[in-house]
Amino acid sequence: MSAGRIELEALAITLGEGAHAFTAVRDVSAVIAAGEFVCILGPSGCGKSTLLAALAGHVGAHAGRATLDGKPIDGPHPERGMVFQQHTLLPWRKTLDNVAFGLKMRGVGKRERHRRAQALLDRVGLGAFADRYPAQLSGGMQQRAEIARAMLNEPRVLLMDEPFGALDAQTRALMQSLLLDVWSERRPTVVFVTHDIDEALFLADRILVMSHSPGTMLEELRVPFARPRERDLVTEPAFVALKRRCLALLRHPHAGAPVTSSDAPARIDISHSVFS
Repeated sequence: MSAGRIELEALAITLGEGAHAFTAVRDVSAVIAAGEFVCILGPSGCGKSTLLAALAGHVGAHAGRATLDGKPIDGPHPERGMVFQQHTLLPWRKTLDNVAFGLKMRGVGKRERHRRAQALLDRVGLGAFADRYPAQLSGGMQQRAEIARAMLNEPRVLLMDEPFGALDAQTRALMQSLLLDVWSERRPTVVFVTHDIDEALFLADRILVMSHSPGTMLEELRVPFARPRERDLVTEPAFVALKRRCLALLRHPHAGAPVTSSDAPARIDISHSVFS
């Protein structure tokens, strides 16, 4: 079995206790191949982040199961790196030491961990900022450092919870392209949560569309665009057709909702296999 394969089998997650308990995720099943880039798309509050927390091992399943390479996910592990919307860099450590922190916890010597951290900082365009503290970095730089820190541990799976959601549009586009470049070199399995349809279509091999709460899986959409991807992709008819399909799914409460005439683009022939 390839390293990084995720399987979800009828996964259900309940949050809260007693009278305050509620179902956040219900009956979610999916298979994510090793090295695949998958986006989880859905409206706010649908359970996307809760599902990601279960993959990270921070939240337990009420029913069903989640496995990585055939083994149950039952707690946090360095093989699953996590990147959040807001950075979690340690404010009292310089950028180089923040990025190298995971290697320090694994007992890697200072000289070697700094060498490896510096090389990755150079790769993400932060080589000249290794001695800066997080507060001295812009939001985009902080997220670059977060990605570098996660990637330095060479995780089998990279879990990303709307990591670019707080960035301005231009910086967000740059970060998306940077992420694809780094991912294409190392090819961890990526599970990326977003509510931005354009972002999901630009990044993903496949999109898992979730319903309103309690979150269920509405549909899996295969994204057929060749890599590497350029920004003008967003104006292509096939991109627009898939975007309208996503909008239609998010508007309708049931899986397989039909695309209405207002949802479907005129004179665009996209075969059913695109949505299979």
